[in-house]
Formats: sequence, structure tokens, C-alpha cells
Amino acid sequence: MRPTLAIVAFLSITGLLHASDAAMTPAERAHAIQLLRDSQKEYLALLDGLTDEQWTWKSAPDRWSVGETAEHIVLAEGLLFGAVMGAVAAPVNPDWETKTRGKTEFIEKVMVDRSHKATAPEPIVPQGKLSREEVIQRYKEARAKTLKFAEETQVALKEHTFDHPFPVFGTLNAYQWLIYIPLHNMRHDQQIGEVKATPGFPK
Repeated sequence: MRPTLAIVAFLSITGLLHASDAAMTPAERAHAIQLLRDSQKEYLALLDGLTDEQWTWKSAPDRWSVGETAEHIVLAEGLLFGAVMGAVAAPVNPDWETKTRGKTEFIEKVMVDRSHKATAPEPIVPQGKLSREEVIQRYKEARAKTLKFAEETQVALKEHTFDHPFPVFGTLNAYQWLIYIPLHNMRHDQQIGEVKATPGFPK
């Protein structure tokens, strides 16, 4: 049964309709969780069985190795989850719908498109000092934290926002920041695959 106009008007006045719209739908929650699980499975599979030589090999001095790319993903997860938490901690943005409209679809499109390059902010530029075991352990710990949040949060994520440092993204809501994490992971999983497919990569 569809709600009558009177019911819709009542919900709008009381804020209940707005709160519902701002919350993750079951489908959105399932989508975020699936992205997190799929990107984790892909990441760990790409790193499985690599030798130390393969971990540190670079196709050129200014290119990242598999190990550096893997470390970047770990560093970024911490920074991006911090953005989720920053959004959640912020007061409700009354203009969230206008400010974030269409951004979910935009993120899902551009983040996995490696034809558009970006420069990593200084805090998440890898230093190449962590062992493979340390990188993987830190990744698993960070991802478990992100997954737990995605599975359990009851916050109406969409009405809380946090600005992205890149103007092309602008204001993102907490749900958009949440899916940004696995999409960024998938983007750099592609990069790891590219390194492994480069001529000269150790066999």
C-alpha cells in the first residue's frame, strides 16, 4: 500500500521521512559490504606467493613496486575511514541531498578508471619500509574495522558530510566515503596487476 499524501506530509514535518532517506538502505549496506569483501579477496590474491624480489621490483625509479602499492592501499584505508568518522562526527548537513547528489554514481565510475591518474597526498605515499607480512597484517586489521562498521552502523550516513581535498569530488557524505574505501582498493589492485604484467617482472 502506498502512503497517502497526508502521511507523507506528516513524516516530512516530523523529520521521519528525511531520516529514513538519509539512512543506508539494506541494498546499499549489502553493496558496501560486498565491495569491501571483493576488494579484500582480490588484494590478498594478488599478493599471495610473491617472492621478496617480486615485492620490491620496480619498472622504473619513479614507479611504485607491488609492495609500495600494497602499502599505499593500507595507508589510504586508515585515512579514508577517518573521513567516514569525520563525517559521522560532524553535525547533520541540512544541504546533504543537494551537495552529494550524483556523487555515489560518480565515485563508482571514476575510482576504478585507471585512465585518469591522480597524485597521492603526502600522508599516504608509501615509504617501502614495511615487510610484506606487516603490510598484509595491517591491511587485515584495518579492513576488519571498516567491515564491522559497515555491517553494524545505525547512523543515517547520508546526512553527515565531509569535504574531499580534491575539488572534483567536493562534499561527500559518510556513505560515499565508506564505498570510496573499497573502490580505491580496487583501483590500486589494478595497479598491482599492471606491475605484475610488466615485461621484466621477476618470475
